[in-house]
Amino acid sequence: MLKLASPLSPGEVALVGAGPGDADLLTMAAFRLIADCDVIVYDALVSDEILALANPAAELICAGKRGGRPSADQQDICQTMVQLAQQQKRVVRLKGGDPFVFGRGGEEMRALAAAGIRFRVIPGITSGIAAPALAGIPVTDRTTNASLAFLTGHEAHEESRIDWPALVAAFPVLVFYMGAKNLPQIARRLIGAGLAADVSIAIIHAAGTANESCITGSLRQAMDGELVAVSPAIVVVGEVVDGRIDWRSMNQEKA
Repeated sequence: MLKLASPLSPGEVALVGAGPGDADLLTMAAFRLIADCDVIVYDALVSDEILALANPAAELICAGKRGGRPSADQQDICQTMVQLAQQQKRVVRLKGGDPFVFGRGGEEMRALAAAGIRFRVIPGITSGIAAPALAGIPVTDRTTNASLAFLTGHEAHEESRIDWPALVAAFPVLVFYMGAKNLPQIARRLIGAGLAADVSIAIIHAAGTANESCITGSLRQAMDGELVAVSPAIVVVGEVVDGRIDWRSMNQEKA
């Protein structure tokens, strides 16, 4: 059985999760492949700290996709990977968090398979779990919830595929990826679906980087625009926010 950290073969692609940003949170396989490849095709959420681990001789190609901003087309990204592999390059496709959690990793995997390109998958720590944990918020706690839902913040529009009343009824904790842009609409949707306006919410910005921050408040404050969310952000809704322990500040006080 192939070890995930084994060197890439010429013409092989690795779909690699970079985690939330801190290079210390890379998997061993991700670290080794980043340091030993010919080309890295990276997205906008991969930190400079992680890119600095690349072989100095490696070509770095930015294929960032950020909501609301000019970005590479997904079809172009897939075509770039296929062409590089056909040139016998050893390619790392580096994506923030985990490629398969709101990261279009499935589309890229299918494109590579359709082109007959050899590839492997290196999962990463998904930001929906890592960001709250780094902020001192457990996404599950046996005293508050036995289930949770992960959602994309892009689904707050009128044609949303989400059944909001069913969501609120079924899941006591909600974690929204890409939740900054539509935060007031998300809060309005949740309150309209029956969630109490005083339910707690946390907005975690740039988790795992030097710019990391966390603000907390209520759904009503989010709906009214009193809580400012800046991308990239993970939004957590539910009672688990009330139990937040700001362990970073505690450690600084004791240092």
